[in-house]
Amino acid sequence: MFILDAHLDLSMNAMEWNRDLRNDVPTLRKLEKGMNDKPDRERATVSFPDLRRGNIGIVVATQIARFVKPDSIIPGWNSPEQAWAQTQGQLTWYKSMEESGEMTQITDKKSLLNHFDLWNDGTPNDKKPIGYILSLEGADSIVNISYLEKAYHYGLRAIGPAHYGPGRYANGTDATGKMNQNGIDLLKEMERLNIILDATHLCDDAFWQALDHFNGAVWASHNNCRALVDHNRQYSDEMIKALISRGAVIGGALDAWMMVPNWERGISDPKKMNCSLETAFKHMDHICQLAGNANHIGIGSDLDGAFGTEQCPYDLDTIADLQKLVLIFKNHGYSDEDLKKIFHQNWIDFLVKHWD
Repeated sequence: MFILDAHLDLSMNAMEWNRDLRNDVPTLRKLEKGMNDKPDRERATVSFPDLRRGNIGIVVATQIARFVKPDSIIPGWNSPEQAWAQTQGQLTWYKSMEESGEMTQITDKKSLLNHFDLWNDGTPNDKKPIGYILSLEGADSIVNISYLEKAYHYGLRAIGPAHYGPGRYANGTDATGKMNQNGIDLLKEMERLNIILDATHLCDDAFWQALDHFNGAVWASHNNCRALVDHNRQYSDEMIKALISRGAVIGGALDAWMMVPNWERGISDPKKMNCSLETAFKHMDHICQLAGNANHIGIGSDLDGAFGTEQCPYDLDTIADLQKLVLIFKNHGYSDEDLKKIFHQNWIDFLVKHWD
């Protein structure tokens, strides 16, 4: 099954984790042997060879750089300008991967459909470039609204205004409060430029406000269900229904603390907590039950989002194992047509509808 993964922090892994993603996962783990500066050292799950092995030919790939105040307990940059510069370094990495033939940027309907056809032409995928759609996770690095058009011109096509904590444009996970005027202005400019609103990470206050003020395309790249894991990072059924009414697609995330209740970071074990790909299915199936169909879910794994095998489903070793989800859905009675929708077509139809 061809897979479109709607959320991967590839540039963060390359630039901050210093991972050369042209290596396969076993090599990345070997190169990190003995390192302990990050909790997921020796436990990587994502690489270009493993994406290809899993038939994952298109990804929504992020830029990410948070602005923080001096007393913040959340890591980040001390000025928006520094955050912008960090995202530009990440952009340069993507461009260098294009030059080396590893990736190709997708920015419009034509390039999307051409790349999909390339990956489904019946020839081996081991040398094909990974198509990427550029997204910004947290808008703090947009120094002022004029920078948004600059970003659009280099290919930015989706923005999640918030990440963790308070943000310059919107408050995110574990924060509360509505957007100020600059957040509303950001939404208006995104709408003018036809940039997708990624509702992921918006706190409840900002979520409802954003849906009220933004009339463009909305998706949620990587989110699970509050009915199964009661935390503000997840969506309530009411929020899920609101997204469904807007024609959104919601990507199922594979970060263990979002999948099972009472997860303790650095302590809990996926096997002991019974955190499996079946658990991921339950979150995605819950959304399908609310929708009454399989038209509003997709894959948004977040597998390289600062965690590795210590904090993902125990039956997943690398991102190629996303293919195991196909059989799980099939065993639960989902049709072949549903499987196509879930693993790529919902995302592709969404983009075809909203892009020129």
